[in-house]
Amino acid sequence: MQHPLIDIPELVQLESGQGIVRIPIEQDVPFTPRVRALVDTPEFRRLAQITQLGLVSRVYPGAMHTRFEHALGVFHNALRYLWQLGKDPRFGQLVDGHTAEVLMAAALLHDLGHWPFCHPIEDMGLADLPPHEEFAGEFLKPHRELAQVLKAEWGVEPAEVLDVLSARSDTPRLRLLRSILSGPIDIDKMDYLERDSLHAGVPYGRNFDKQRLIQSLLLNAAGDGLAISYKGKTAAELMVFARYVMFSEVYWHHAVRSATCMFARAFFELHPRLDLRRLFQQSEAETISQMRGLSQGGPCESLLDGLFGSRRCIYKRVLECSLHENPPLFAVFARRPYAFLVDCAARLAEELGPVIGERLAATDLLVDAPPHAREVEFHVDIYFPRTDEYRPLHAVSPVVAALAHKQFDDYVKRVRIFAHPRCARALARLPNLANRIIAACRQGA
Repeated sequence: MQHPLIDIPELVQLESGQGIVRIPIEQDVPFTPRVRALVDTPEFRRLAQITQLGLVSRVYPGAMHTRFEHALGVFHNALRYLWQLGKDPRFGQLVDGHTAEVLMAAALLHDLGHWPFCHPIEDMGLADLPPHEEFAGEFLKPHRELAQVLKAEWGVEPAEVLDVLSARSDTPRLRLLRSILSGPIDIDKMDYLERDSLHAGVPYGRNFDKQRLIQSLLLNAAGDGLAISYKGKTAAELMVFARYVMFSEVYWHHAVRSATCMFARAFFELHPRLDLRRLFQQSEAETISQMRGLSQGGPCESLLDGLFGSRRCIYKRVLECSLHENPPLFAVFARRPYAFLVDCAARLAEELGPVIGERLAATDLLVDAPPHAREVEFHVDIYFPRTDEYRPLHAVSPVVAALAHKQFDDYVKRVRIFAHPRCARALARLPNLANRIIAACRQGA
């Protein structure tokens, strides 16, 4: 039987290997004239000036890859998913050629609304910050070149792409597209785990069988989302473990979180003086330059100098715990408003400074804690053809039950207290430090 999407030129080139652009790791991404037209717009080219992992590079020097590269990888995955899912008759009944092209465009543009250091800023939960998926609309307004290329070269309306990126309507077809783009085994996660692992120089995000997982894709029982066949169970388990370890060892590595806290504290101080809508359309270098300029002579100048200046100076851990190691301390800080964390840090600096015989500035201590929003849990069904039934992966896998179903966040996202290197050792040596911190901060909880 002929593949239902065989007339889509990018899928033809996916199979032929002609007309491609290469990205790590040896990925041949179909690069047709209409793909090139999108990629060459100023709105898309901006992604080449925003790093995928931001402050992670202060700890893992190789992690300098861009959202431009990542977007091409996600687009490549979209083509591979479409080719595999097109073999499922139910998929062919729901997704025609135009719908497939909407998904392809959404895959290329899924990070369009990302601004520099987007996730650390979003995690602060400040007022009037648009979710980056919604901010993509800024770059798809009718006067923008990107919107014009979408309509002229793809026959796709910007509103169709935005509806996939940030739900505005609800149909089984759209739920399926969103599951492919943002779900437990989505094309985004499939790319960033491997790509981030490669550039960070660690093996953790690459230790799952990507090809096997893609070959196992099919529709769920309702036909409005992804599932996998029983042959992909082990590959899915390995992907869950890869995600867990990447969070534990890279994204929430203590030094990465220290750098993140330093940036967040400076942004909190400066953001009332920033034109955020303008700032969020700038490159990473422009954002850093503007923030450093505004910070001169202020309390956060040293924080930004330590991150972006000629001499690296990252704050040191004084104390850390997970939910299960010190529940009272964790409860004081976890998922609290960012302003509360700033206030607690200032209070701790004021109270602990005299104890170690040093005058501490309010920015000498920083509190890091899990943000309010949790990571999406790994809910996906496994299809067993012999019994013609779908069963949740966590119900048939002790690995997934342990790492994804039982609050992933509470294990890898820890509460940490960081301090300037000049005072960190003295603070860490204080007896009963955890109790001192709880007593000082609980009154404001």
